[in-house]
Amino acid sequence: MPNITIIKAELKDIAQLQKIGRQTFSETFSGDNTQENMANYLEEAFSIEKLTDEFNNKNAEFYFAAIDEKIVGYLKLNFGKSQTELQDDKGLEIERIYVMKEFQGNQVGQLLYNKALEIAQEKNSKFIWLGVWEHNSKAINFYKKNGFVEFDKHTFKLGNDEQIDIMMKLLLDK
Repeated sequence: MPNITIIKAELKDIAQLQKIGRQTFSETFSGDNTQENMANYLEEAFSIEKLTDEFNNKNAEFYFAAIDEKIVGYLKLNFGKSQTELQDDKGLEIERIYVMKEFQGNQVGQLLYNKALEIAQEKNSKFIWLGVWEHNSKAINFYKKNGFVEFDKHTFKLGNDEQIDIMMKLLLDK
């Protein structure tokens, strides 16, 4: 297994975050969405302005996964009012875990998830939650393997396509 390091991203890393964000989202979902919807989403969700706002939010954090100094994945966490839905001070949201396709299967996603778990414990969170596209069985299985259970659904808009995300939660032992 390669040597994988998890490092907190900083505002100076925004161009790298934009690059890895666009690449991994595209690799994951391009085959299941129209080119136009994908282009619109990537432009909006990963604009420098939007990413800068997210970086400047004290209740959000980004982490990179690197192999030999090459960024191969990333994690975005939200706390408190920055959470996209629940906004519960007892919860931590994993908004994104993405890994470049060529590095999947090397425990990169697991290490990013482990980092989220570590931060949730540091913040005395009672639970971790997330939303995952109902057709992303690979991710759903990953989270189920890590103890998450489904608790609700919500709509995610990709371009002009409304999609269903399964909301999943993991209760933490305290």
